[in-house]
Amino acid sequence: MRVILDTNVLLAALISPHAPPDDIYRAWRGKRFDLVTSVVQLDELRRVSRYPKLKSILPAHRIGTMINNLQRAIVLEALPVLPADVVVNDPNDVFLVAMAVAAGADFLVTGDRKAGLLSLQSVGRTRILSQAQFCAAVL
Repeated sequence: MRVILDTNVLLAALISPHAPPDDIYRAWRGKRFDLVTSVVQLDELRRVSRYPKLKSILPAHRIGTMINNLQRAIVLEALPVLPADVVVNDPNDVFLVAMAVAAGADFLVTGDRKAGLLSLQSVGRTRILSQAQFCAAVL
């Protein structure tokens, strides 16, 4: 089973231990599913971890450890252009949907309700779920 975790889920896993994002991250580390990431997502994770509000609550070594761990996931180097019929409300989330298409992912897990990824429900074979929905359905 291939899973993509939105960057906000990865960050939440570091911020809130024993909450659904952390449960999902630990399940991947325990080899319960294959995680798919990309060079684009790793760059985003590095960039947003430097935001002042996150920098004050997340020590750099924890982000570094996560990024090192993510190097063991399936890392996509290049992402496809999305088909014309796939509309993503937030341009910052296009790369996540492109990852899902490129990897043939089973699930894309997001914590972002405002941007509308959840309203897509699916893209191709990829089901888009909230963290709680993924935990209930898969873990």
